[in-house]
Amino acid sequence: MADNRIDEMLLTQEGYDKIVAEHEELISVRRAEVAARLKEAISYGDLSENAEYDAAKNEQAELEERIDKLEQMMKKARIVSEEDMKGDVVSVGLTVTIKDIDEDEIEVYSIVGATESDPFNGKISNESAVGKGLLEHKVGDVVTIEVPDGFLRYEIINIER
Repeated sequence: MADNRIDEMLLTQEGYDKIVAEHEELISVRRAEVAARLKEAISYGDLSENAEYDAAKNEQAELEERIDKLEQMMKKARIVSEEDMKGDVVSVGLTVTIKDIDEDEIEVYSIVGATESDPFNGKISNESAVGKGLLEHKVGDVVTIEVPDGFLRYEIINIER
């Protein structure tokens, strides 16, 4: 019997809303644009040597693939509720301040679902090594996380919404 939690994708409300907005944009605007380009390319005649037609067909295939991927994300999405974000332990949707013990540096990360990850802007995935390693820990905990380059040691300084 399959475990449905494996198939679910954790998202904040903001992350889910972005997926829905992109999906709506692709369906309502981009599909019509690609269809118009395809129709124009067909009007040029001989499809066997029509670069515009080939480009439009490729664009259409990529668009439909993205739409399908977004629909799968929406089906698998589980929006992290306020109840899930208690604030006393690190979880998706919360911001955690950590001290890199070896480098003596303070870092601040928001823990987000995998599709929302943006490490350069302080958003790390709950599925990344660091994100996964911090989950379920409390303020004051020292966490050792294995990464490809070795081990990182963090002390959790603060957890907030």
